[in-house]
Amino acid sequence: MAYLIGIDVGTTGAKTILVDGSGKQYASALEEYPLYTPHPKWAEQDPEDWWWATVRSIQTVLAESGVSPREIKGLGLSGQMHGLVLMDNGHCVLRPAMLWCDVRTTEQCRYITETIGEDLLGQSTCNPALEGFTAPKVIWVRDNEPEILEKTTTILLPKDYVRFRLTGEIATEVSDAAGTLLFDVKRRCWSEAVFHKLGIDSALLPPVYESVDVCGMITAEVAELIGLPAGTPVVGGGADNACSAVGNGIVRTGRVSASIGTSGAIVAHTDEAKVDPNLQAHSFCHAAPHKWYLMGVVLSAGGAFRWFRDSLGDSEVAAAKAEGVDAYQILTRRAAEAPVGSEGLIFLPYLTGERTPHADANAKAAFFGMTLRHGKSHLIRSVMEGIAYALRDSLEIIRGLGTPIERIYATGGGARSSLWRQIQADVYDAELVTINSAEGPAFGAAILAGVGTGVYDSVEGAADEIIKITSATQPNADNVRIYEGYYQIYRALYPALKPQFNRVTAMVSGGGYDE
Repeated sequence: MAYLIGIDVGTTGAKTILVDGSGKQYASALEEYPLYTPHPKWAEQDPEDWWWATVRSIQTVLAESGVSPREIKGLGLSGQMHGLVLMDNGHCVLRPAMLWCDVRTTEQCRYITETIGEDLLGQSTCNPALEGFTAPKVIWVRDNEPEILEKTTTILLPKDYVRFRLTGEIATEVSDAAGTLLFDVKRRCWSEAVFHKLGIDSALLPPVYESVDVCGMITAEVAELIGLPAGTPVVGGGADNACSAVGNGIVRTGRVSASIGTSGAIVAHTDEAKVDPNLQAHSFCHAAPHKWYLMGVVLSAGGAFRWFRDSLGDSEVAAAKAEGVDAYQILTRRAAEAPVGSEGLIFLPYLTGERTPHADANAKAAFFGMTLRHGKSHLIRSVMEGIAYALRDSLEIIRGLGTPIERIYATGGGARSSLWRQIQADVYDAELVTINSAEGPAFGAAILAGVGTGVYDSVEGAADEIIKITSATQPNADNVRIYEGYYQIYRALYPALKPQFNRVTAMVSGGGYDE
């Protein structure tokens, strides 16, 4: 029997799973680590935390699975996108890693757009300059910590730092590289034109492979530490969204996923590189060789629901504890008491700014339309509906690019609740399905390891064989009509409020009130 390991170096922790060739899971382990916010808009982690969390999670799955380490054919890596790891010539990390949710780089994004030009950004990187991407972080370090950049000899992304620790190899792969704003997404290689314009030395970046390519082997030293045999192959792997797409079967035209985790994402497979002319949706290299995907991102999706739970859900948390269930079960039960559309209460989930379609770090969350009639059930349901409206913004862009949509695969927290599945089906006006795997990025990384080591012939073939639909939710025509009206109001709220978002941001940051 062939066994495979998939590792996801996420924002909250490192998750490792061990599966066999049929996709059956034998063990899973999650090791959490802290996120640091030393200043407003900053988000950092210590790469050493990623490493030791990965080590412990591998040790745990090997101990719990009962599988002989010598039967493990390969290991795949997934991880949070856009993070910046800087190392010196001794391979020492020079500063905490700046994460995808770090938005300190607004000035650097403006500089990149002016220096490169929107035409070249669109033609080469296929994406706008956004605070979360890697290139603005490099420029920020150059502007604010030049002594750090002067010592830097290697720039890595989060999962690729873990790869280095596992194998001693400096490498990345196309799907993660595509999120740096330094990569030619159509040609699947580093963009020398962008490097030249920005004055960044391309030698700082690692060699790039396809996601199924073997990029190194477990070293003897690491083998003794984690319990895997020296020489175990490690494949390129992929960015978390690309690996999640693989793990959810989004590897053929017409397949689209709607993921609700801390952030949310709409991901659509494409056989060729498609670029949104307005650069509102992202176009990235897929982890499936020589394929691409379109993506829209909601920065606070499940994170907005968690905010409500933590800030306003004390009674539901207490009730859940008394019943021995998850607090979200109580929250969704309360939400079901409110009617479709929450009687005109609309929630904008911009708690940490927004990515798609607004690309606005100053955007703020809001409840709109509140009256004396509204109670807690309306508030909860409006949060769930507002997250679905935000995801639909991305879906509409993808539809507008002529991308066919056969059905939408629901993943993450939005797939677990029948109410939230129905809300999504009705807001999207599309069939919403769930599948037989809930592991997402780690599972996709394991599939890539299987392709790279010959367990499977192709990514597409593996997905077709392993991933099966387990439920389908059809849109309700009456609900679709109601949501269509409220969605149009939702879309009108951001442009109406944008000037006030900017004024609030200026006041909070000490700029005072501007008449």
